[in-house]
Amino acid sequence: MAILILSVSYDQALLLTRQMMLEAQGYRVVSALGYKDAEKKCTSGNDYGLLVIGHSIPLEDKQALMELFRAKSEAPIVSLLRGGEAVMDGADYHVSPDEPQALVQEIVNIVARDGRNGHAA
Repeated sequence: MAILILSVSYDQALLLTRQMMLEAQGYRVVSALGYKDAEKKCTSGNDYGLLVIGHSIPLEDKQALMELFRAKSEAPIVSLLRGGEAVMDGADYHVSPDEPQALVQEIVNIVARDGRNGHAA
């Protein structure tokens, strides 16, 4: 069974594209549009194996989401960063979203090497 990924963005088009690309790799994806939606889905009781926080999320919201997620899970957190953007304390991985195929491959690599979730696609 593939892991469940929580993917968060303020950009609906990017969010849907990311979801489709990850689902094509066999992952189950819950997409959250904005902080409030992410907060609700993060505390829903789902057993997420990975959190992906989009680059469109403001710094304060990224930090709050990481803290909320970390209170419920030890699963990896991936922060998507544009060039020049500050690295987030608390994120396990920092990945550029500029090339969607490379982003998906990096997530596949993270899931494959992360022993905490054990559900590589």
